[in-house]
Amino acid sequence: MPLGELILSALIHPTAVINNNAQLHPTVRVEPYAVIGSQVSIGANTIVGSHAIIDGLTEIGRDNQIFPGAAIGLEPQDLKYKGANSRVIIGDRNRLREYVTINRATDEGEATTIGDDNLLMAYSHVGHNCVIANEVIIANSVALAGHVHVESMAIISGVLGVHQFVHIGQMAMVGGMSRINRDVPPYMTVEGNPAKVRSLNLTGLKRRGFSTTEIRELKKAFRLLYLQHIPLKDAIVQLDMLSDNKHILHLQKFIQLSLANGRRGPISGK
Repeated sequence: MPLGELILSALIHPTAVINNNAQLHPTVRVEPYAVIGSQVSIGANTIVGSHAIIDGLTEIGRDNQIFPGAAIGLEPQDLKYKGANSRVIIGDRNRLREYVTINRATDEGEATTIGDDNLLMAYSHVGHNCVIANEVIIANSVALAGHVHVESMAIISGVLGVHQFVHIGQMAMVGGMSRINRDVPPYMTVEGNPAKVRSLNLTGLKRRGFSTTEIRELKKAFRLLYLQHIPLKDAIVQLDMLSDNKHILHLQKFIQLSLANGRRGPISGK
């Protein structure tokens, strides 16, 4: 939509600064003093709050809420960055609260990616090359370093840091003020400094509609991995004998990949 038409729109505040080359759907609302750069595209019904800054090669889907002061698509905080035209890609129906920062990736052709239906609370930071899946909740003042991957439906509580290259599994629960320097297995509750796997995330599993049978099988997996005091590699093999439940298979694959070269390895049990 041309800038002249945008300025005439009741949805665009006259104090907003929008580059002529930015691509905004006609239903996008931009509040006072927001700044939108030349390579930005924003989908239908998204709201850009006052004083938010969106720059770089940034694609934002539909029905997102970007609250005041957010900074999206700016250069990564990475000394290796040499000016590459890297990207930020954000899906649909996300809520990015006050002063959230999302940095673009480091190298040409790479992207920092956020899926759909996520909630990033105030002052949370998503570093370069991070991948956040769907329905993730990241609480206030969480800092994700570069290359962190967060699987769907994980919950990361407030005021904590996640080390670069860490993976956080599906439906995991990370307790507040923890230090997360290794991978968080799916379906588990992790907290502490140093962080440890404390239990199965039973509350989260029940809220997500897991059946009694699925929860019982995951309890067996938890006991095998963390309570029987056998080598982790042996426990992973024994998971094959528990069930062909898709959640057990996902847990097994996650830990196997976490133990592979180049990964940080899974957080241990209490």
